Amino acid sequence: MASELSKNNKDIFDRLKSGEPILMNDPAYDKIHEAVNRTIQLSAQLNTSTNTDQIRECLSEIIGVKIDNSTTIFAPFYTNFGRFIQLGNNVFINHACSFLDLGGITIEDDVLIGPRVNITSENHPVEVARRKTLVPDAVLIKRNAWIGAGATILPGVTVGENAVVAAGAVVSKDVPANTVVGGVPAKIIKTMA
Repeated sequence: MASELSKNNKDIFDRLKSGEPILMNDPAYDKIHEAVNRTIQLSAQLNTSTNTDQIRECLSEIIGVKIDNSTTIFAPFYTNFGRFIQLGNNVFINHACSFLDLGGITIEDDVLIGPRVNITSENHPVEVARRKTLVPDAVLIKRNAWIGAGATILPGVTVGENAVVAAGAVVSKDVPANTVVGGVPAKIIKTMA
């Protein structure tokens, strides 16, 4: 138990959730490895499921919370941790999406996510001396947003309510509600009434 706690007596997962940078040589980093290994095992089962009910059941086990029956996920689906994913009701996640969630990913109700979408809530500093530091930063996809095929949502981004992220966009900044963004990096294309 002592190895799970830092000098300030916070569990490594609590530290991640609060956005604290974590060095890869942190004494509690093994806990992350253990959790990732568990998720890899469960993901193998998820990705060989033969129907959406089985997928929902497997992903519920990975994230630790029952996913509402109104939410549909298509396999394959990839995540490195899973416990920091929160899914609302009536969410649709298409094939081959990847969610790196050590910093937290929240997807509110009625969100559509296209195929091959990447959402990452984890980053590393550019400086070589600090590059092996994990920097978590939560992602929030608000109600009724639509993330187009092959889009990438980077750490710390909030996609506003009713917003649309065009296919292939790389989103590095918050997306205002009721807007369409596209491009690399994503920029506002239009505002919806």
